[in-house]
Amino acid sequence: MYLAKILITLRKSILDPQGKAVRHALQSLKLSGIEEVRIGKFIEIKISSKNKKEAEKIAEEACKKLLANPVMENYTFSIEELPA
Repeated sequence: MYLAKILITLRKSILDPQGKAVRHALQSLKLSGIEEVRIGKFIEIKISSKNKKEAEKIAEEACKKLLANPVMENYTFSIEELPA
């Protein structure tokens, strides 16, 4: 059993109004030094597969086919083997 940890973020060229709102709120709280906030998604998926390479392939396909919008978003993931 493997655990895919997937991080999906908007591409830099895409405006992030939610990130701007959070940045403004943090500045309203007098938190200084915050230049930019970008909001993304974090997804964990448990994958039953024969090996890590197969789990990586499944996670990649999940990102490409459903989880991430390739026009607007980038994604990265890591695979961890879960203890038996």
